[in-house]
Amino acid sequence: MQALSVWPLKFGLLVGSRLESELDCSCFVVSRKIRKRHCNFGSSISHTSKVVFLCEPKRSLLRSSVGVGWATEQREEEEASRDKTNSRVNVRELAYSLRAAKTADDVDVVLKEKGELPLQVYCAMIRGFGKDKRLTPAMAVVDWLKRKKSGPNLFIYNSLLGAVKESNGFGETEKILSDMEEEGIAPNVVTYNTLMAIYMEQGEFRKALEVLDLIEEKGFAPSPVTYSTALLVYRRMEDGMGALEFFSELRERYSKREIGNDAEHDWEFEFIKLENFVGRICYQVMRRWLVRDENLTTKVLKLLNEMDNAGVKPSKEEHERLIWACTRGDHHHVVGKELYKRVRERFPDDEISLSVCNHLIWLMGKAKRWWAALEIYEDLLEEGPEPNNLSYELVVSHFSILLGAASKRGIWRWGVKLLNKMEDKGIKPQSRHWNAVLVACSKASETAAAIQIFKAMVENGEKPTVISYGALLSALEKGKLYDEAFKVWNHMIKVGIEPNLHAYTIMASVLTGQGKFNLLDTLFKEMASKGVEPSVVTYNAVISVCARNGLSGEAYEWFGRMRGEKVEANEITYEVLIEALADDGKPRLAYELHLKAQGEGLKLSAKPYDAVVRAAESYGASIDVNLLGPRPDKEKRG
Repeated sequence: MQALSVWPLKFGLLVGSRLESELDCSCFVVSRKIRKRHCNFGSSISHTSKVVFLCEPKRSLLRSSVGVGWATEQREEEEASRDKTNSRVNVRELAYSLRAAKTADDVDVVLKEKGELPLQVYCAMIRGFGKDKRLTPAMAVVDWLKRKKSGPNLFIYNSLLGAVKESNGFGETEKILSDMEEEGIAPNVVTYNTLMAIYMEQGEFRKALEVLDLIEEKGFAPSPVTYSTALLVYRRMEDGMGALEFFSELRERYSKREIGNDAEHDWEFEFIKLENFVGRICYQVMRRWLVRDENLTTKVLKLLNEMDNAGVKPSKEEHERLIWACTRGDHHHVVGKELYKRVRERFPDDEISLSVCNHLIWLMGKAKRWWAALEIYEDLLEEGPEPNNLSYELVVSHFSILLGAASKRGIWRWGVKLLNKMEDKGIKPQSRHWNAVLVACSKASETAAAIQIFKAMVENGEKPTVISYGALLSALEKGKLYDEAFKVWNHMIKVGIEPNLHAYTIMASVLTGQGKFNLLDTLFKEMASKGVEPSVVTYNAVISVCARNGLSGEAYEWFGRMRGEKVEANEITYEVLIEALADDGKPRLAYELHLKAQGEGLKLSAKPYDAVVRAAESYGASIDVNLLGPRPDKEKRG
């Protein structure tokens, strides 16, 4: 916050007032004839009538109470200090000629022939130098005025303090106050207001607030600018709670008529402005909290509740801007959801921004709160605004994530529910969504459900992919519906879909389960011809089905074939084969395979260990159990 200032520019005289770069104003000149005209910054201002520099806010008075209040105080001081004689002064040229002045002597060279000038000319130049970050000529002008019989008065010193604030020349503050004391000039409210602003700019916030107590101790009545400056100090401290408490106490004192009894200000109107100002401060503080790295979610929610208790209500736009500041999924989703709820409830006649809703849908997804994201999408469908393509794509991506999770965990019922939910909301499931549910059914060995999903997929116009067929084949294989699996395989080949390794692996299990080893050989040859190399999973599938069907010999044969193809066996290969051989009365071979697995650095579970020991005892095989090492503590490997 700064005093209304007049400062020289290359192309004219600029008159203005500003609050924290958020308050703006347009400027005009009022002459004795009370005529109003906007400044032309391309020309100088020369006049023969008495002049008062005013500031007309571009924004609502409710948004700029501090800037306008400060301008009013400065105007009152200037009116009180105006010279009674008419004069013609080109302030721009005069200030420009003094811009390099360093001492009173430098000033004297320029001003000694000017005679007596209106006091507001000196005030305007001093504040203008401060605005232009030229404190030295401002100090020189005041030093020159000390040589004059009348000397500098309170208005000059207030202007100089304003220049100190504008130019960040805080080191001169104590000197100026000392000079005022030596000259016997007592400060007024404007002096203290400027001093508060100076301490605030220095970051000495507690010291700034102490000035408020000093004002009352000196018997002055604080002005609206005083209270606005104090609120701004809390803003700089990012103390939203402190600002609210200060305003609430102030409002209570006003209701008891302890303050605001002077007729100089319209205090009822001023408190409306102060209430809007403290709301703006709280919004700014919360926004600052949200963009920090640390988690200040609790503080934001608490401040929102305290604002409710104090009767301070942020605007819909401020709610939405705070939602935009919520970008961190780990905790911002809580604040975003609360703000969204408030906008829906408190501004039912003012439609919420669609872009804000899309941002929230994205945020909820980032926080893995997918159901919350879907609720927002449902609100768009039911209450508006109408969702757009981005809304649709965001929700589809969330469904994809949910269906992917259902697929990985084999939660097929959840997957079916999600498909139904998509259709209910007018979202057409795509192949990847159907496939996710098919995979979930396969993992859960839900053969009937997989068949139904596959049929529904086709009926809904989606073309099954190799993943679709692979999942269905897997479900049929697990249900031992080998003939149906064979039909599905033939249909897949017929419609021109090339099998992948997973599909070949499933079909290898099907043919093994049917005992069609001749066709199994043909299948492996076909894989080789198409450049599809069987993996350890493919061989494990064949070995596992053989073991399950009591065909330990065939299982061992395929193990040898696997080794011949340079495919390395893993723990599953050895465990399945060892157990099958042990159960089939071949403890010695099972024992040797166990030692071989250990030699390859594989860690087997307790099951094959127990199977070897049990088979050796049952069939009287001579083995050295000590070579097997200690029995694994856990049934699971590792």
